[in-house]
Amino acid sequence: MSQGDVERRSGLLRSYISRVEGGYTAPSLPTLDKFAQALGVEPYQLLFRGEGKPAAVKTQEQESLSKPAKKLIKMFNDMSSPDRKLLLTVAGKIAKS
Repeated sequence: MSQGDVERRSGLLRSYISRVEGGYTAPSLPTLDKFAQALGVEPYQLLFRGEGKPAAVKTQEQESLSKPAKKLIKMFNDMSSPDRKLLLTVAGKIAKS
């Protein structure tokens, strides 16, 4: 896939894509998501070298969570990206009402 293809699919400028590819600049998380969508991959795949999904990093805050909260986090992590986006969209709409 050429930089022009990524430009058309992502809406990012070819000159910016070139700077990222060359290591002269680092994309923000939203921009990283645009790259992933343009390439047809999950965002973590742009950062992770290895087979399968990377293991989640546990923090001290996560260690103190209840069992149902840990189960919910695991279910969220196991969801596909479109399902995760849908869930977050619905949760956001519920929170606003």
